[in-house]
Amino acid sequence: MLTPSSNTVLEPTCAAMLAGMADVSAHFARFRVTQIALSELALRQFDEQPMLQAAELLADAKVNAICWNGTSAGWLGLEADRALCRAISERTGIGATTSLLALEEIFRNSGVKRYALVTPYLDEVQQAIIATFRHAGFECVAERHLGLRDNFSFSEVAGPTVADMVRGVAGSLPDAIAIVCTNLRAAQLVEELERQIGVPVYDTGATAVWGALRVAQVDPRRVQGWGRLFREQL
Repeated sequence: MLTPSSNTVLEPTCAAMLAGMADVSAHFARFRVTQIALSELALRQFDEQPMLQAAELLADAKVNAICWNGTSAGWLGLEADRALCRAISERTGIGATTSLLALEEIFRNSGVKRYALVTPYLDEVQQAIIATFRHAGFECVAERHLGLRDNFSFSEVAGPTVADMVRGVAGSLPDAIAIVCTNLRAAQLVEELERQIGVPVYDTGATAVWGALRVAQVDPRRVQGWGRLFREQL
């Protein structure tokens, strides 16, 4: 998986998700992302070349799928991720996906029209994500965000804070709740939150794993205890 340099949550979370699957392993390559904002400097962090260089390092491990485990398409547009996946596959010969393209596919597969959004991001980033998904045909009916910029700070958000945000948007009766940030400690909360609120909760760290498994032609239902996504989505 391609991972921002400041992410500290994904690798142990991914290992926990794949525990018990002896025939599946996860490999990581990083490139520098330290802040999430809409400034020119922040946007340049997602230039294609460093991401392709990281993908080439993953290809050396002869992986079966490459996944960009990040949410930049939320403010850059989903086409940015589609273009990145095409470039990765052309450069490496390996199938590729991303956290957000997987989330879009899950929304379409499950008939989601109205969703609620939870992130740690700035106001401007939150609104850009809402606009991106509106353009794709999905209506945001409730949202919560923390106004944070520093990528490392996302990993320091306590689990109860994330859970409170999810419960806070559940009252809008969305078809699903999306937790959009791959450096939040959220995936491990999903199973219990879904029991409490009765709404599917899709964490983008989990959607990355789901998407990568599908590209690698591994049944995602083998991941157990991490929410309805892995039980219900093929």
